[in-house]
Amino acid sequence: MLLLWVSAVVASALAAPAPGAGGRRRGVVGAPNVVVVVSDSFDGRLTFHPGNQVLKLPFINFMKTHGTSFLNAYTNSPICCPSRAAMWSGLFTHLTESWNNFKGLDPNYTTWMDVMEKHGYRTQKFGKLDYNSGHHSLSNRVEAWTRDVAFLLRQEGRPMVNLLPDENKTRVMEKDWKITDRAIDWLRKEAVRHAGPFVLYVGLNLPHPYPSPSSGENFGASTFQTSHYWLKKVHRDAIKIPKWSPLAEMHPVDYYSSYTKNCTGKFTKKDIKNIRAFYYAMCAEADAMLGEIILALRQLDLLQKTVLIYTSDHGELAMEHRQFYKMSMYEASAHVPLLIMGPGIKANVQVPNVVSLVDIYPTLLDIAGIPVPQNLSGYSLLPLSSETLRNKNEFKTLHPPWILSEFHGCNVNASTYMLRTKQWKYIAYADGASVLPQLFDLSSDPDELTNIATKFPEITSSLDRKLRSIVNYPEVSASVHRYNEEQFIQWKQSVGQNYSNVIANLRWHQDWLKEPRKYESAIDQWLKTHKNPETT
Repeated sequence: MLLLWVSAVVASALAAPAPGAGGRRRGVVGAPNVVVVVSDSFDGRLTFHPGNQVLKLPFINFMKTHGTSFLNAYTNSPICCPSRAAMWSGLFTHLTESWNNFKGLDPNYTTWMDVMEKHGYRTQKFGKLDYNSGHHSLSNRVEAWTRDVAFLLRQEGRPMVNLLPDENKTRVMEKDWKITDRAIDWLRKEAVRHAGPFVLYVGLNLPHPYPSPSSGENFGASTFQTSHYWLKKVHRDAIKIPKWSPLAEMHPVDYYSSYTKNCTGKFTKKDIKNIRAFYYAMCAEADAMLGEIILALRQLDLLQKTVLIYTSDHGELAMEHRQFYKMSMYEASAHVPLLIMGPGIKANVQVPNVVSLVDIYPTLLDIAGIPVPQNLSGYSLLPLSSETLRNKNEFKTLHPPWILSEFHGCNVNASTYMLRTKQWKYIAYADGASVLPQLFDLSSDPDELTNIATKFPEITSSLDRKLRSIVNYPEVSASVHRYNEEQFIQWKQSVGQNYSNVIANLRWHQDWLKEPRKYESAIDQWLKTHKNPETT
């Protein structure tokens, strides 16, 4: 009933002038409000068929009906901080040099919100931001720095589920609900009193897995947790059990990821189905928080004056390709939701073009009528989503038919680069020679089970040339390698005599403590090679 109530208001708002209509730069005068809601680890494929058959997402569906949804939206780096650094800066990862979860943007970096504030927007943000340097655990950092060391250590707790005893508990992720409540309270007490437009950012933690029980601050988040209330939203019979390649046949980088994430052991079909069901239930809870914000905007007569954007920093593998978490270019990890609704935005439109999170920066400025800087990696999405912009020539630049994503952090032992086009997904590693690339035809192999890079060498070569025209990835990989070594040496020196004890008790402690001298020796050899490159 509430959704029907909101729908009537939205329908009247659709006739409003489009943001940036006719290419006019009106500045903040007459500009709409903007609300940006960003989840953590939400698989974008759940927002359209057939992924949306597995659970009920009423408020995401509401945005689809009354707005524009992007069917092929991607993260620019499938891990929290680097992804968010790209989204807030509008720049690719190799330009921000946000190599891992510890290294993000400088605190004084000018984000899209800073620009909008400078042009007269009232600004506010609540919840998870995570685009600046200095966050996440020591273990997370050391694992990223030492990924080139010749050892293989499990760095995560085994993925598991936890069902809360209170069957009717709705506020499972209490921290996120408090963030949502604070955002709504600000709308009621502050936003409605402001004469000019506002931009509100709400960062949720869900559906990111929870910290594992008794794992300590340095350890991972491998627990999928929910209640019966949210599990009932999941169509269990529709849950797909993903196919896995035998361990011996996995791509070497995939094997490293699966092993370090503690996923190479035995999992029954029931185990896998439970993990996926609990993850979907966590997505349903995140959708409900989005719904609370939509309803608040309606109740405050702000919905028809506000452009609402919903997305996520990356996805969640949920046991696809024998992994959980993200840190992968596979669809479950790299594909994100992206939906836009509001005055002047096309309704009930699904855009197939490939887009990515760096496009949010120029899109927000375009919505506000603020000139878009020419040095951004992203492109405005208004040509694809604006109701009145029929003539694409009104825009000087249109989105290219490709997106770039990169990964340089932990649980992957080579810098990774993905070029995604309409049909193809090309993944290159390291220097482009030492690790075999991957090529998937997503039109015929949506589950990405068959690497056809060697079968179609001409296509592989063509895509690699295109990738190198966008980023000199061997050079970037070398820069990351140097950064990792330098950062590790600095950290080791800062720890001093306590080094052996500290490094032994990080997230990999169960494996490390079996043969501590062996692993310390492997690091010493790595550092020795760094000092004497002629020995390699």
